[in-house]
Amino acid sequence: MRILIIGRGGRESALLWKISQSPLVDKIWIAPGNGGTEELAERIPITETDIQNLVGFAKEHKIDLVVVGPEAPLVAGIVDAFEKEGLLIFGPKKEAAQIEGSKSFARELMKKHNIPSPNFSIFTDPEKAKAHIKNTPPPYVIKADGLAGGKGVTIAHTEEDALQEIENIMVKGRLKDAGRKIVIEEFLKGKEISLIALTDGENILPLIPSQDHKRAFDGDKGPNTGGMGAYAPVPFLTEQDKQSIIEKILRPSIRALEEKGTPFRGALYAGLILTDKGPFVLEFNARFGDPETQAILPLLEEDIVPLLIECAEGNLRATRISFKGASMCVVISAKGYPREYPKGLPVHIPQCLPDNTLIFFAGVENKDGKLVSSGGRILNVVGLGEDLHKARQIAYSAVEQIHIPQSFYRTDIGYQVL
Repeated sequence: MRILIIGRGGRESALLWKISQSPLVDKIWIAPGNGGTEELAERIPITETDIQNLVGFAKEHKIDLVVVGPEAPLVAGIVDAFEKEGLLIFGPKKEAAQIEGSKSFARELMKKHNIPSPNFSIFTDPEKAKAHIKNTPPPYVIKADGLAGGKGVTIAHTEEDALQEIENIMVKGRLKDAGRKIVIEEFLKGKEISLIALTDGENILPLIPSQDHKRAFDGDKGPNTGGMGAYAPVPFLTEQDKQSIIEKILRPSIRALEEKGTPFRGALYAGLILTDKGPFVLEFNARFGDPETQAILPLLEEDIVPLLIECAEGNLRATRISFKGASMCVVISAKGYPREYPKGLPVHIPQCLPDNTLIFFAGVENKDGKLVSSGGRILNVVGLGEDLHKARQIAYSAVEQIHIPQSFYRTDIGYQVL
């Protein structure tokens, strides 16, 4: 098979690593990829949302399967464009991808179908949003309606902070078009987890649960990021809660999208919170999570390629998949991320890292044969072990041997279970 992966970050690096192990695969291209993906795939200088040129490339090179990593091209309609040309592509069509592309779309869908989620209000007028804050006790969860690269959610613990955030998003335009409409949600208490399911629009195949760490600094302090680390599995998730998530959240959501005339094929990501009333949905994503994918895929024992094909064809036959061991992913980022940060930092990865270490490349480029940073999240360092304690030990042992000036990482990934 000839496969094209679309994306440039750590998630795509992990997908590339897993897909490259398949005996079904002959050649892989990645568009645009990064400086660390060149060993396993041929890089194509086409950006993720240049849909017309991506379609042209796929037709010219007789690509058998396209795998889309990030959300922006999905929300822009890349799947619709490829399918129109008779090309096989993994991911949801534009309308179904609105479950991530619009927070208000997702919340209204969940409300209509009684899918457990927090109470919410939607605003396009900043003054009405501020009036709502003044009549509601804190804390407040404020979300930009559109895509904001994992930086569109703020938990404000005071009225003053909430009003300032509304001003920043809706009036000053900090998140541009993504913040023209906002959703203000009820704050829920509990532990957060992620559960991703592969689906063909009807059948679902849940992957192993994981837990992401969104805040920039130790102890869940600092601004929200795209994710500073993840681990799998999640020991505190009971089998009862897992079944509740599958039967009360994932299946009804897939059915709801099908009933709406927008069937969802691809990877449906549920960001969840385990409350004393059971699991609730914090958010849906229309693709593999980042950095959860980097923690999940190394544990998957099966070949992922047939699963991706079956979902894309609308014929998911697999009913069970196996995962082995535990993993921990630590993200090394440039100082200042998720706000202003330096680029071009030299990335030094020693030859002799601990056994059972994987490096997935996120924001790096190749300059004169050497790696330098090109993004806020630079590397994803994954430790594998028979349990989370061992996985953590390996991951942090490797992180400590990697040298990137002006970088930082969280030292407490997995703290809720370790």
